[in-house]
Amino acid sequence: MDSNGALLPFLTKCLLICVTLLSCSTCGSSAKSSRRPNILLILTDDLDVAIGGLTPLKKTKKLIGDAGISFSNAFVASPLCCPSRASILTGKYPHNHHVINNTLEGNCSSQAWQKSEEANTFPALLKSRAGYQTFFAGKYLNQYGHTEAGGPEHVPPGWDFWVGLVKNSKYYNYTLSVNGKAQKHGEEYSKDYLTDVLANMSLDFLQYKSNWQPFFMMVSTPAPHSPWTSAPQFQDSFKDVKAPRDPNFNVHGKDKHWLIRQAKTPMSNSSVQFLDDAFRKRWRTLLSVDDLVETLVKKLEARGELENTYIFFTSDNGYHTGQFSLPVDKRQLYEFDIRVPLMVRGPNIKPNQTSQLLVANVDLGPTLLDIAGLDVSKTSMDGTSFLPVMEGKTNSSSWRTDFLVEYEGEGRNVSDPACPLLGPGVTDCFPDCVCEDSYNNTYACVRTVAPSANLQYCEFDDNEVFVEVYNVTSDPYQLTNIAKTIDQEVLEKMNHRLMMLQSCAGKSCRTPGVYDTRYRFDPRQMFSSHSWRLRRLSQRMK
Repeated sequence: MDSNGALLPFLTKCLLICVTLLSCSTCGSSAKSSRRPNILLILTDDLDVAIGGLTPLKKTKKLIGDAGISFSNAFVASPLCCPSRASILTGKYPHNHHVINNTLEGNCSSQAWQKSEEANTFPALLKSRAGYQTFFAGKYLNQYGHTEAGGPEHVPPGWDFWVGLVKNSKYYNYTLSVNGKAQKHGEEYSKDYLTDVLANMSLDFLQYKSNWQPFFMMVSTPAPHSPWTSAPQFQDSFKDVKAPRDPNFNVHGKDKHWLIRQAKTPMSNSSVQFLDDAFRKRWRTLLSVDDLVETLVKKLEARGELENTYIFFTSDNGYHTGQFSLPVDKRQLYEFDIRVPLMVRGPNIKPNQTSQLLVANVDLGPTLLDIAGLDVSKTSMDGTSFLPVMEGKTNSSSWRTDFLVEYEGEGRNVSDPACPLLGPGVTDCFPDCVCEDSYNNTYACVRTVAPSANLQYCEFDDNEVFVEVYNVTSDPYQLTNIAKTIDQEVLEKMNHRLMMLQSCAGKSCRTPGVYDTRYRFDPRQMFSSHSWRLRRLSQRMK
């Protein structure tokens, strides 16, 4: 990358700031040794955990998971890139940050988002309140760099060094905003393959940053998002691999909402071949991510900074390849789309740990602020710091038992010309006209993980007022919707908790341990939420 010359403006800024910082009176060895921990967040794009997404990442598992803690119940508040990334940055549920899907109309990187939320993201707080030096490289929000969102010239507040991908994930032929200046890349592997470019820019930051400030780095890879373009050395990997044939693969979702029921079962041979090929390509792109992780860990170790650095590895959402006969996408309420990997290593985290406690992407921001010594209770974030969990200082009985998943579908007032029979309002239609999203794919769920219950309760804002409920302990593949057979008291309890969560903000979202056998439903409390929830509950209680 250095020979390309593309990083010279970036490195020049690094060097100038370093010279300035090193001239200050507090840059002695005592300041360096007593500074707060560094933080590195590696965010992948569409990386599942339910269908084997971690399998290719052997180095990552060894260097982060085995060296620290892995969370087996990590989820996202919305299974789609832009609302999920907004939740990570703000520590808020979508109903509070108002990013509802990947479109500008859905508030993705819109001017409204910039005015209301960007100044209060956790990176901005790390910089302004904790004195962290901050670095971003990779995919930010899907509509970043759009002309209506300020173009590549817009650099979100809170970042000392900014390398933002314009719009959605690509591997070649893309534009980066390097500190507000557009930098175009072509299709030459040695200079342009995006995962490697991000690795090289991250190494340059580590080489030239100041040595007395703590730093926060966020590296957001395109992989394994489509178009699934691997590095040339990995193009022949995993030749015999196929998408997992789990019990929910290529079966009809007969008791699920209409968007699932419209999928054709069994899938055609061409559709199966398509998704098997996509599955292999996704894994191939992850081999470059694995190399990126190894490169950064080795660099931190060589600089003597690894032991004072927290390293987080996660994804913005999960993914599916053939589950319930849906070809390839996310956006659904099921485990394969909402469950994500989360591994962390760092100071005071013992190696080879696994936690079953429920954590969500809204908790990342509060946790990073907690690491930096900031008081999360003085922010408007909905999430909770799980730093005490990682350090073994939390009693599981006092930890939260449930959280909110919500999504508002795309496709309103549009139709897919390739699939006219389904009519307007559908989008992301794949082979055989199986559509992955629609305007009324609008739902909210409460996901409960407690000693006495492992449940998911979901409500749709559609003409069917549809409800889906799953006992994930007895039915881990969510084959059977038990909404019509579950005990009425449990149904009412989960409906009430869903309404409370969808109207929560800040502290009221952080109430721990709400699911237990002592709870009793109080219908007088249900009139504080959204009208479609009230309508649905009244219909079900008749």
